[in-house]
Amino acid sequence: MKIRQNLRHWAAKNALTAPVIGDIANDKLVDMHTDIFLGKADEAAREARRDHLDGFFDATMDTYVAALEAGLSEAKAREITHIQANFDFFNHGWTEMMEIPAEEFEQHFRRYEEFFKRYGISVDDPLGEFRPAGGIPDAPETPEKRDQPAYENAIAGFADDVYVEDGDGELHVGHGTAEPADADPSNAPGLSDAVDDAERADS
Repeated sequence: MKIRQNLRHWAAKNALTAPVIGDIANDKLVDMHTDIFLGKADEAAREARRDHLDGFFDATMDTYVAALEAGLSEAKAREITHIQANFDFFNHGWTEMMEIPAEEFEQHFRRYEEFFKRYGISVDDPLGEFRPAGGIPDAPETPEKRDQPAYENAIAGFADDVYVEDGDGELHVGHGTAEPADADPSNAPGLSDAVDDAERADS
């Protein structure tokens, strides 16, 4: 899969895995991902999907942290969560939100097969053991869209590895960029005020 990686991604990783601000970072990142993917959906369908996506992305934040703890790179940990999302979108028939075509699912799964099997993740069960005990909200499906010959936002041809585009547009295959020394958590999306509040609380 082709993904981007810049200072904000590293800052988000550091915020999400930090004490005190981790929960705030989680919520901000969930909101951001929900809004991004709803932006690809028909306006009439967006609000009916919002609660489901909020719950789903909240669970994938746990997947991301578990992948980092398993020794996977930031890029690969994040790619794993995007693969989970694409499995879920396909299951719901939300093909306009998909980033990769369904025919490439098996290749993506095989690359992370050890991790996916460890946590029971599959196309049919995208969250596996990361599914909350109370589940996540349901949302209307559009199964007829799965039969379309092409998914308008899916990009094919990047199933054999992770392709990471850095802030300068350079492509790194198989790995991401090196973590910069100045990846301050306050640079994560929506986190500057939260970091300031946390620092004041500790002073």
